[in-house]
Amino acid sequence: MIADTAKIHATAKIGANVQIGDYSIIGEDVVIGDNSIIGPHVVIQGPTKIGKENHIFQFASIGEAPQDKKHQGEKTRLEIGDRNVFREFTTISRGTAQGGGLTKIGNDNLFMAYVHIAHDCVVDNFVTFSNNASLAGHVHVYDHANLGGFVGVHQFCSIGAYSFCAGGSIIVKDVMPYLMVSGHPAQEYGLNLVGLKRHDFSEETLLTLKRAYKIIFRQGLTLEHALQKLSEMVKECVAIEPMIEFAKGVKRGIVR
Repeated sequence: MIADTAKIHATAKIGANVQIGDYSIIGEDVVIGDNSIIGPHVVIQGPTKIGKENHIFQFASIGEAPQDKKHQGEKTRLEIGDRNVFREFTTISRGTAQGGGLTKIGNDNLFMAYVHIAHDCVVDNFVTFSNNASLAGHVHVYDHANLGGFVGVHQFCSIGAYSFCAGGSIIVKDVMPYLMVSGHPAQEYGLNLVGLKRHDFSEETLLTLKRAYKIIFRQGLTLEHALQKLSEMVKECVAIEPMIEFAKGVKRGIVR
């Protein structure tokens, strides 16, 4: 299960039924959960904790020091959940001391080839990153978001749940949940209706989300005023609540 040419540090902890390919390097303070597959020529540096049933393909670099001039060798961390797929040449950096010291990846995410996740990012669950999508530092990506190929996200931005960022988009502000954005810089182009239907959002819920969308983006209201109107709709549709909670935490403004 572990190739003879693989190099594994004495402090690394390897779970049951883990496969490690030829010439891969598993560094100090690395934990790899059960039934994970580490392809050939993979480098994993620590402190990094990887959960169960992850698949890391060849030439990926996981848990290396952050690409941040402020980093002076502090002992920061990377945590990865379960059942993630990291395709070829994916790079995931550890956190920085100034940013909390932790980069965190959830469960069931797909990182296609050449994806980069910078220091102190948080990626929740069921997120898809197409080829070459990249996050700068301190970005939060919520559940079921979808980032197209070559999408670039500015540091400290947030990408809301069930949103869709079209290929080549440059994201410099926060993307609200359920939204579809595109462009350089990105602009909003309505709700991500295709994605929402694929996740079994009911027609009734979609109609309510359309009303909420118009309140935020089509009535010329300030975000604060729009949120007041949305708060009155929560009782009839709980799907409105993620939009309200997300908007309360906006710091860079939202893509409009």
